[in-house]
This record gives sequence, C-alpha cells and structure tokens, in this order.
Amino acid sequence: MEKQEKKTKVSGVYLVLAALTVLFAASLVFLHKTTYEGASHGNYTVTTQDKTDEITAPTRVVTLVNVNTATAEELETLTGIGPSLAQAIIDYRAEHGDFTAAEDLLKVKGIGEAKLEGFRAEITFTEKDGNENSGG
Repeated sequence: MEKQEKKTKVSGVYLVLAALTVLFAASLVFLHKTTYEGASHGNYTVTTQDKTDEITAPTRVVTLVNVNTATAEELETLTGIGPSLAQAIIDYRAEHGDFTAAEDLLKVKGIGEAKLEGFRAEITFTEKDGNENSGG
C-alpha cells in the first residue's frame, strides 16, 4: 500500500510541474504577441534609407618638400622629421652643398634607411614641378 501512495505522490508532482510548464509557455506566447503587435508601444513609424553614397577614403594631398631649399619648419612636415633632425639636414646642406638624390640624406646623422623610406615620397631636389626629380 505504501508503494501505491508513493507512486501517486510522484505522479501528482509531475502533473503539477507539467501544468506549471504549460502555464509558463502560454504566458510567454501572450507576452510575445502583445509586445510585437504594438499593444505596449506608442504610435511611431520606422523608416529606413538605402545607402546611396559610396564612402570614400579621404585623399591626402602631398606637397613635395625641396630638401635643398626648405626651412626647418618645412622639413618638419616630413614623416619622421623633428626639429633636431631638420636642423641636422640644414647644417649638412650648408657644409656639403645640395643633395642630388634621396640616398645623399643617409649621410646626415640620424637618418637611416627606415627613416628615409618613411619620407622618400615626400621630397624633391629641384624647384620644377616636383615630380621630375622627386625622392626616387
């Protein structure tokens, strides 16, 4: 008899758990419907706009710096060149004359291959249009 009572109690617990699960599921369905059908929201309209303009990267205008005539301020606009290195370039130029190629700048103390490559495309050695005898 005791076994029969235990079985009835266990099945009663399962029955209560099943009922609670069904009740919980029904409440979730109700909440989902009322939330997304606008019952709990104000009146508003959502509009979207198609992408019509293509995003482009900003273009950088590079003004070539003539290392044979540039001031310290102009030299400092070059990538990797600060005030002391700009002055070193001016001092070397005054002592040894004009630079004729980018590699001549390697003779200036403080300029190595990596630094030269950093600003090679930004320099020229003539006053003409700047492209004829630029950094290369």
